[in-house]
Amino acid sequence: MITYHIDARDTHAHLFHVRLTVPQPQALQRLRLPVWIPGSYMVREFSRHLFNLQAHQGERPCALTQLDKAGWEVACEGRAALTLTYSVYAFDTSVRTAFLGAQRGFFNGTSLCLQVEGRTAEPHQLRLTELPAGWEVATSLPTLKADRRGRGTYQAADYDELIDHPVELGTFWRGRFEAHGVPHEMVVCGALPDFDGERLLADSRRICEAEIAFWHGNKRPPFDRYVFLLNTVDDGFGGLEHRASTALICGRRDLPQRGKGEVSDGYLTLLGLISHEYFHTWNVKRLRPAEFAHYQLDRENYTELLWFFEGFTSYYDDLFLVRCGLIDEARYLKLLSKNLSGVLSTPGRRVHSVAGSSFDAWTKYYRPDENSPNITISYYAKGSLVAWALDLRLRAQGSGTLDDVMRALWLRSAGGPISEDDIAQALDDIAGAPLGQTLRQWVHGTGDFPWPELLEPFGVAWQAIPLTLAQRWGLKVSESALTGIKVGQVLRGGLGEQVGLCAGDELLGINQWRVRRLEEALRLLSPDQPGSVLVSRDQALLTLPLPAGAATAGPPGVGELAPQGTLVIKPVAQAPRAAAALRKAWLLDA
Repeated sequence: MITYHIDARDTHAHLFHVRLTVPQPQALQRLRLPVWIPGSYMVREFSRHLFNLQAHQGERPCALTQLDKAGWEVACEGRAALTLTYSVYAFDTSVRTAFLGAQRGFFNGTSLCLQVEGRTAEPHQLRLTELPAGWEVATSLPTLKADRRGRGTYQAADYDELIDHPVELGTFWRGRFEAHGVPHEMVVCGALPDFDGERLLADSRRICEAEIAFWHGNKRPPFDRYVFLLNTVDDGFGGLEHRASTALICGRRDLPQRGKGEVSDGYLTLLGLISHEYFHTWNVKRLRPAEFAHYQLDRENYTELLWFFEGFTSYYDDLFLVRCGLIDEARYLKLLSKNLSGVLSTPGRRVHSVAGSSFDAWTKYYRPDENSPNITISYYAKGSLVAWALDLRLRAQGSGTLDDVMRALWLRSAGGPISEDDIAQALDDIAGAPLGQTLRQWVHGTGDFPWPELLEPFGVAWQAIPLTLAQRWGLKVSESALTGIKVGQVLRGGLGEQVGLCAGDELLGINQWRVRRLEEALRLLSPDQPGSVLVSRDQALLTLPLPAGAATAGPPGVGELAPQGTLVIKPVAQAPRAAAALRKAWLLDA
């Protein structure tokens, strides 16, 4: 059997040492390391961290030839087992790669496990016995034989399964709960002493129970156990879904604290992340784009459907928090307001469809720069608006809900690959009308959705609160008393672009006055007189002209929906009873 022995004892050098055994190799046996990890759509070149690759059959060294950046060929004699040894540098705390240090270790198989060409459908074993003293193992990978600390041998049905179960190593907090009769485990690394583990377990269980019921009612989910691997750091955030687990990272101050019952903003964000990644267990790990039926791990895999698999998941993640009773209606509507305002203030939504954004994830979403808001839109953010708009339309016309559509897609595909045509057909069937045509217009076009029309039946409307001066000028800035005002991004069509401001500029003064907060400029600008802004650019001082009326300039991007403010969505006072009932059914799944 193809077997990987992982030695994690070289912690100070941050090196995993791997011994790979391949029985009965081919005469010219090829091996590859993936260049990306499913769920994170960017070529990450994991092979740059692999070195000192050697091959032997028994005592005989074998000739190795490197074929390309991530592929090798070994010249073998006979069918004697081939042994390869190599090392992998691991010092990335993200959920996508591998890390090894004195306190903990973590890895995805895509970073450590060479793929044996022609043998990927065979069972694979992972042996984890060579660990620092006292360290434990946590993973959802099926156990073949292990001690109470998890040290031992794990087995996967094939290579795809092997790399779909990340591994956490070290000393960590562990807690367990059951959801619909299925064991769930929560592993937390780096928590502060006042971490309230029991509360995290209880809140996570409510989320898991609700999402299993959403997909299956009273039936069991398509996995026998589930593991949350949560690494806490001083500052960080992210998650990556897997078939029976998820790897998460958050700021340790975002964990719930003993004796504090409120849901802080940080803890709310963490609960949303847990909800999001758990929902992916169905929506992308099983239901998935037809183009992802079989992953090609040596190159990009393109799809236009990330607006559905990431965007719809983003719609449901926070919705489940209100359905579970973890947050109230007002707080949920505030989250919706923030997302809607963010999309409507992004000029890139006018030039890049959400389907196009999905396709270009490999080069745009994961490689943002100062111009990104002007040329693209997030398939997470706008994709969630597509889901919300469809849900409102279905519920308003009384033909069904987006929940019905999701479950219909699951049943019709047997939890497998789907296409855009499948999504459109499911919408048409639930709606009893050609709603799929509207869907295509929304995801392939660049127009805004008819929000007033969509929200009115639910007794929900928005008000526009005043914009900051940075928003009016089309700038994204960072401010501090020490470093002053730094321009991070200049939005297309805004006053900042018109007067010549650039990303990286430091704003020093307005009309001959020093400023350290941009809002201070409101007191320095005349409504009917031109002015000037002093900037430092690459250590050169420049004076740029400001037109009269700069303090009240209109923002770029938002347009007709909220020309003078950021959207805040709130229930309409004394809304009709029918509207209140629709809103309750939507938010509480009543």
